[in-house]
Amino acid sequence: MNFNAIDIVSLLMMIPCVLLTLAVHECAHGWMSYQLGDPTARNLGRLTLNPIKHIDPIGFLCMVIFRFGWAKPVPVNARYYKKPRRDMALVAAAGPISNLIMMVIGMLLLYFSYFIYEALPGPAYSFGYFSHLMDFQSGLPFPEEAGAKIMFLWFMFLMNFTILNASLAVFNLLPIPPLDGSRIAFIFLPVKFYFGIMRYERIIQFAMFALLWIGVFDGILLTVTGAILNGTQWLVELIPIFRF
Repeated sequence: MNFNAIDIVSLLMMIPCVLLTLAVHECAHGWMSYQLGDPTARNLGRLTLNPIKHIDPIGFLCMVIFRFGWAKPVPVNARYYKKPRRDMALVAAAGPISNLIMMVIGMLLLYFSYFIYEALPGPAYSFGYFSHLMDFQSGLPFPEEAGAKIMFLWFMFLMNFTILNASLAVFNLLPIPPLDGSRIAFIFLPVKFYFGIMRYERIIQFAMFALLWIGVFDGILLTVTGAILNGTQWLVELIPIFRF
């Protein structure tokens, strides 16, 4: 199995990662809105982890191929909220928070999976070998031993899942419409100023994707995402059983 084949496998593994991640993210928005008194998402069947209810086909393909995309937004009705500005910010924050929780779960599963693998008789590969997957490297040689192959594929899935959720959390917290960060910023901005910006939400959205396409945000997104992943990895390695 060569470099290109591993890239293909990684791309295929992005499909279940994206389906699960987007479903949880959108369901988190709907769940928080429901907790704040808004039944809109529940009434429309969006309080579910069924990805079919949340996936936008074009946004899904963009997410799998380009690592950025979108889902069908969960509808909410701020008229049900007791404190609309605060509650809208809470609903918006629920999505990125769910991504951070999934990132931590993915990282813990990475380490726990190797802990189990290392306990097996005569593991063929060290943790150092598998840990390179967390360094955004795809050119590793594919292992020959059958058990290590399964471990490699499982690690690649968890790596994609962990990095995807970290990057989505960072991306969605950008204070740019229509991202969640713009809704969170609503609580800090004058109402007139905020709604003045939101009048141009569609134009801003197209401009943002154009800037993403040419890589304007790559530096800041990769830096912050890498810092979050490294910090989470450092914290996980404080757990005694994960000090390999």
